[in-house]
Amino acid sequence: MTRSRCIPVVMALAALAAPAVAQAQSQTDTFALNRFNPSERGSDWFANESLDLRGHVRPFVGVVGDWGYKPLVLYGPDGDVVSAIVRHQIFAHVGGGLILWERLRLGASMPLLVYNKGATRTTANGTFTSSNGTTIGDLRLGADVRLLGEYGGPFTMAIGGQAFLPTGNEDAFASDGKVRLQPHLLGAGDLGPFAYAAQLGFAYRPHKGQLDDGKFGNEMTFAVGAGLRLLDKKLLVGPELYGSTVARKGSVLKKRTTPTELILGGKYQVASGVRVGGGIGPGLTRGFGAPRLRVLAALEWLPDIVEEKPKPPSDRDHDGIIDSEDACPDVAGERNEDPQKNGCPPPTDRDGDGIFDEDDACPDEAGKPDEDPKKNGCPPSDRDGDKILDEDDACPDEPGEPNEDPQKNGCPPPTDRDGDGILDEVDACPDEPGAPNDDPKKNGCPLAQVRESKIIILERVEFETNSAKLLANSDVILNAVLKVMEDHPELTKISVEGHTDNRGGVGHNLGLSKRRAASVVKWLVSHGIDVKRLQSQGFGLKRPIDTNDTEEGRQNNRRVEFHIIEKDGKPVPQGDAK
Repeated sequence: MTRSRCIPVVMALAALAAPAVAQAQSQTDTFALNRFNPSERGSDWFANESLDLRGHVRPFVGVVGDWGYKPLVLYGPDGDVVSAIVRHQIFAHVGGGLILWERLRLGASMPLLVYNKGATRTTANGTFTSSNGTTIGDLRLGADVRLLGEYGGPFTMAIGGQAFLPTGNEDAFASDGKVRLQPHLLGAGDLGPFAYAAQLGFAYRPHKGQLDDGKFGNEMTFAVGAGLRLLDKKLLVGPELYGSTVARKGSVLKKRTTPTELILGGKYQVASGVRVGGGIGPGLTRGFGAPRLRVLAALEWLPDIVEEKPKPPSDRDHDGIIDSEDACPDVAGERNEDPQKNGCPPPTDRDGDGIFDEDDACPDEAGKPDEDPKKNGCPPSDRDGDKILDEDDACPDEPGEPNEDPQKNGCPPPTDRDGDGILDEVDACPDEPGAPNDDPKKNGCPLAQVRESKIIILERVEFETNSAKLLANSDVILNAVLKVMEDHPELTKISVEGHTDNRGGVGHNLGLSKRRAASVVKWLVSHGIDVKRLQSQGFGLKRPIDTNDTEEGRQNNRRVEFHIIEKDGKPVPQGDAK
């Protein structure tokens, strides 16, 4: 057989060169021979992708039969075929997958080596053979994402990749024995009846050996297809060219490292979603794995996308005006040149006051026009019945009396609930009689009052400086405390507590606070309070209520407090009343 007639994938050996044979022996049992990498099932092509990624949770499944004749032969020094190590390889590529979100495709393909037949060739330097029989190839997993375009449009592009897992039989030339990865860029489109497809990829192939003058390793892959869509686009027929070249120095586009094939084929949709196809073509180079002849057959299923017929324009209120033009789509109306009124019923005036409901703030009560949209069409209102209209009434929900002050007109006269002569509106304690005070927070409040677990005093208990002697002006506040205790006999135990600022020693301040608390107890007992109802404590500077960095703060910390310990003989929980 002459060199010009040899089209299969080449596995070259120099029969008389022992070193080359030894190198070949180390490589022939560790590479995947078949160069046909079928498209995902459901594609309109055999080697290219038509990129029909429409639908969501759209499955696809199918099988592609693949017969390669003489994909691996030995050549002698003169270029003639010596022997076919692999004469026949028949694969059934069983695959399927899922299309998601109108954009993502996940697929898997398992090549079943149905038939593998070849010869054993022994030379003076080695023996080369292929395992015959049925086995499996490398499982292929793939994923592609549509980047732009739509199926059937002038241009669709996707990016993705495939991983080949080493599940195949190496002795049958069905596996490299290592994981292979192949990212790729895909394109396809239709221009009238003319269809085309192309892809460009890079195959990471860790097999780095050499056979004669042909090297193995990473590859650049390519495929192109062109054809015509016939029979109402159910048939696509045309040629496809695909191949690869080893991306190693001295191997790029060399005939032994650039297997290339040409397939003339077609696929026809025989029923909804079901395609059958066939193809045939030669290998064009002596690259490893390109057969003398390849024959393909396919049976695949990819459910059709049923396009919904456009619905007639909606007219919910059945007034003959479609919703997109109807300003009142849920209420039957009449045509109007004003787009904001078109399809709306004519204006109404339910209360008959001559003001249309759409402008009437009170459409169910006859009223009068008003420039204020919130009052237009409303009758005059007097909710509290004090004969002062609400619009002039500062207190429209409380009967009141006229007043020249607009902020008081229609409001009730000021009150003094506790009868202390201080009106409630300025009385800080409107329910307890008290005395006037320049401090708004104390005005009208009693000097001493029970609040939760304390007797709160509004004035300070005063002592002579650095002394426990009470000043005469303390009698006013102590008399107020005395009255509270007389009025509340249920307060059976009161703790009088003394506190100081931080000036002076800790021990001195503690003693001073104790003596001052005792002086207050002594004063109360001397004025008729049973000593059993009182106890005294001093805390010195331990419990400040203000900063000690200012005079005002220190003055606030120098204080006497009255804590209610027992009420009717029962303990009272201590709170934070102020």
